[in-house]
Amino acid sequence: MTSRYPHNCVSGHEVQLPSGQKTIAHVFNEHGYKTAYIGKWHLDGFHEREGRAAKHIIPPERRGGFQHWIGYENNNSQYDCWVHGDEGDNAFHYRLPGYETDELTNLLIDYIKQQGKAKNRGDEAPFFAVLSVQPPHDPYIAPEEMRKRHNPARIELRPNVPNIPRIIDQARKELSGYYAMIENLDWNVGRIRKALEACGLDGDTHLIFFSDHGDMHGSHGQFRKTIPFEESIRIPFIMGGEQLYHGRVRGTDTTPINHVDIAPTTLGLCGIEKPTWMEGTDYSSHRLRGNPKDNEPDSAYIQNINALGEVCRPWRGIVTKDGWKYVCYEGAEWMLYNLQEDPYEQVNLINFRSHQRKCKELNERLREWIKTTADSFTLPEYH
Repeated sequence: MTSRYPHNCVSGHEVQLPSGQKTIAHVFNEHGYKTAYIGKWHLDGFHEREGRAAKHIIPPERRGGFQHWIGYENNNSQYDCWVHGDEGDNAFHYRLPGYETDELTNLLIDYIKQQGKAKNRGDEAPFFAVLSVQPPHDPYIAPEEMRKRHNPARIELRPNVPNIPRIIDQARKELSGYYAMIENLDWNVGRIRKALEACGLDGDTHLIFFSDHGDMHGSHGQFRKTIPFEESIRIPFIMGGEQLYHGRVRGTDTTPINHVDIAPTTLGLCGIEKPTWMEGTDYSSHRLRGNPKDNEPDSAYIQNINALGEVCRPWRGIVTKDGWKYVCYEGAEWMLYNLQEDPYEQVNLINFRSHQRKCKELNERLREWIKTTADSFTLPEYH
């Protein structure tokens, strides 16, 4: 939303977006775009211990500058999702009538249809719309039509899931629901594409698809998120949709794009230069011209600020373009993996004498990231 690193913006779970902090919506507004946000917000700092976040009303001034906003703070009950929006006499708050992803998609499709009608009336103003859905996310409940196609007993687990019955049973059970949720989301993406086509908007509309985190699902014997293993931190990031570039640029890019890069890249696809307050990199050249720029980072900076979730201590790390991952706790080494030869991270090289030079090299690169981003963290010392 902001292209700001957590320590400079939203430092953890249930932390409010700083007052006055601009988002990507403000930039699009300034360039004549209509802006819309539909779905999960989770940026208003509401604490679940105080009640159910799905019922929390986010004031208009804390909705990120979006002109059209229908959403909710957080929700962990996919068939009991409440949304709200507008203000004053026009304010509304109601329960969605069906499964969360389906219903939020319906709201986006309604918005797309409105843009199609506006275009037919001669309104050439472009639009930027965000659909933010909670699934795939625990609890792993999806519509029955999708659930029945994913039998836990038939699910193939990753090689790094240990052969421990309770781990295997939980992983298979939860993955069956997770995969059903993904299938449902894919189906809804198809509905969005059809709506764009029906409204004559598909030819010049970029579609950007990504997640905010993965899920361990039993890998290394662990579950959920916030852990710097690949299953937790490596997410999909897909740029496509518009007909202008069909057939020109396809395939997978190994560039270590990070969460702060998504907003600048989105702006870049629309020919808008990122504002100086954004910290990420514009990678739109990979889509528009099929080649990187010379000044792109050689690595991605990863961090867990407040030790929330499954890890009990804060950590910092980097993932490099050539496939190395280095992570440390405050003042102590933790992980070193060569992802090129060990994609499932089964051999931690951090204490191997043969790799101490690599540890020192990556530790210094991590130190540069910490300094460049104005972060504060005590790194291990190598001699």
